[in-house]
Amino acid sequence: MSFDKILSLGQTALELGLVNALTVLALFLSYSMLNVCDLSTDGCFTLGAAVGAIVALSGHPWLSLPAAMLAGMLSGFVTAVLQTRMGVQSLLAGIVVNTALYSVNMAITGSKAQLNMNKTPTVFSMAKDALSGTFLSGQFKLVVLLAAVALVVVFLSFFLRTRLGLAIRATGSNADMVRSSSINPVFTTTVGLCISNAFTGLSGCLMAQQQKSFDINMGSGMVTVALASLLIGGVFLGRKSISLRAVGAVLGAFIFRMVYALALRLNMPAFMLKAVSSIIVVLAISGPYLKEQAVLLSRRYRASRERGAA
Repeated sequence: MSFDKILSLGQTALELGLVNALTVLALFLSYSMLNVCDLSTDGCFTLGAAVGAIVALSGHPWLSLPAAMLAGMLSGFVTAVLQTRMGVQSLLAGIVVNTALYSVNMAITGSKAQLNMNKTPTVFSMAKDALSGTFLSGQFKLVVLLAAVALVVVFLSFFLRTRLGLAIRATGSNADMVRSSSINPVFTTTVGLCISNAFTGLSGCLMAQQQKSFDINMGSGMVTVALASLLIGGVFLGRKSISLRAVGAVLGAFIFRMVYALALRLNMPAFMLKAVSSIIVVLAISGPYLKEQAVLLSRRYRASRERGAA
């Protein structure tokens, strides 16, 4: 593989990784901080893409970003209400919302499973025009994506240190303790899920505009990809400060996409990529446990040999 191909492969992985990093940061808030496994991520990602595509097609590409985030917040609010007000378990609530969002997304797009945006102005095409004639003219996609991810990382770094952010983190650690401290866990859970799903919706919106197309199944498996990326990032910066852990989540998204790109370069069938995602998740989750077991087995083996020698 030539050096130019390696650079091209790295840039593609970086761009896709940055888009997915927004969803990874959403799970960083809901899964790592709030301790809620939100399985509505797939549908919420597609919801953001649908809303973003429709608003962009109507001639308002920049307005599509807050519109997609608002749609994601509504999705998170419904998920939170099912959990906190209606007694539905978090996993089941995510599944129910994810299922319902398929119909919602089809309704938003006018029963169209695909939308073409090739002739539609997007935030990326507008950034390309704005950067025309500068040294960044050829990297307009990276500029937009880096700006979006950086803003989210900075927001999370400051928000999770505020009183509300600390309450959300405490709710994820021990909801009973939070309740005894006169903090309403229903409110903190709702706020946390609304914010995290807003980032997921933004991620879907940027993905649709980057690809200049929308597909009703584009969010399929996104929760697995995001969870794998989050766990990979935790291996590198999992025990650091909130800011470094957020950066680690972004790094995990890039590494995951790089593995994807290398798998495709090795002529792996596209249908096998879902299995690769699942394997990465299993290895990332079970890795620390298997490492501890290996240490215990090694100690037992040495102890048995010492007893045998004696």
